[in-house]
Amino acid sequence: MTVSLLAFPKEVPALRHAVREYLGGPCADVQLCVSEMLSNVIRHLGEGTPVTVTVRVSGDGDGRTWVEVTDPDPRALPVLRQAAGDDESGRGIALLDGLALCWGVRQGAASKTVWCVLAGG
Repeated sequence: MTVSLLAFPKEVPALRHAVREYLGGPCADVQLCVSEMLSNVIRHLGEGTPVTVTVRVSGDGDGRTWVEVTDPDPRALPVLRQAAGDDESGRGIALLDGLALCWGVRQGAASKTVWCVLAGG
């Protein structure tokens, strides 16, 4: 599944629904990672930023799910940090780090892709 959209808050629940439909059932961890990755674009690059979201299931039978979110700013890199108990933000990448088997960033000349891999159900 590949979706190109403008990153607005209203797109987050729509994207979660599309991911569930694509995967054919409950996929809370994948939905949470997609939500956090899109929310980071909105928060750090601004509403209306064009993004491409790709979700795919590994073809080798292990059931792993790959999620990628590509945006047009190669310089604004995600940072894993530890939010304090009363912080109102700063947990998105920590959630991604906790749920995913692995995650990272691919930088291009005019874009970056934040990706993660989640275990199969």
